[in-house]
Amino acid sequence: MNDTIPNLPNIRPELLDMPTIDKLEPVGEMNHPPRILLLYGSLRERSFSRFLTFEAARILEHFGAEVKIFDPMTLPMVGSVPETHPKVVELRALCLWSEGQVWCSPERHGTVTGVMKNQIDWIPLEQGAVRPSQGRTLAVMQVCGGSQSFNVVNTLRLLGRWMRMITIPNQSSVPMAYKEFDDEGRMRPSAYYDRVVDVMEELVKFTLLIRGRSDYLTDRYSERNERALKAIDRQIGKI
Repeated sequence: MNDTIPNLPNIRPELLDMPTIDKLEPVGEMNHPPRILLLYGSLRERSFSRFLTFEAARILEHFGAEVKIFDPMTLPMVGSVPETHPKVVELRALCLWSEGQVWCSPERHGTVTGVMKNQIDWIPLEQGAVRPSQGRTLAVMQVCGGSQSFNVVNTLRLLGRWMRMITIPNQSSVPMAYKEFDDEGRMRPSAYYDRVVDVMEELVKFTLLIRGRSDYLTDRYSERNERALKAIDRQIGKI
């Protein structure tokens, strides 16, 4: 019988981690560029969310990141095909490859588009013993057809939290996006463009900060306790 902690009788002390600064020392290979996956939420030929995503990618590359952009054009609706579908396999492999992500969606009927949500829905919380999104950094952006709104970025934050991602504080919302991009799809100079630079700069900083520490930061008492109880049940089952 293990000793209990005074005033905390419900905690198993042998499973309780005591956080220290030393335990936050990064582990693993640290020399590769930050790996950032970008997702956008529109299939239109002149898609402002795609334009904004590619603009963000250029900024990230300037900061030394390795970027990959997923094309959602032929991704089937979630549940309509097996998980072995090539586009599903591609998306999930990119999630596992990434250390950070950027999600950018237009606002439609006050929320994210189906194209955006479909991509997120294809990313499982667990894939065997691996959690493809947990502990990865996330930046959220939206484009608006009219006045500025924050409905989409707020929804994306909620989804990021549900996917156990570390969403950075800064965000980008571009109103009247049709005015902010030229005929070639490049974003014009403005305070909105400056904010995109801010967001990408912050994403790289947070990704570097989290790198090598993600496993420790997402190691939880409740899950350690659950694993210990299952191990006891297995031992009892062998008796």
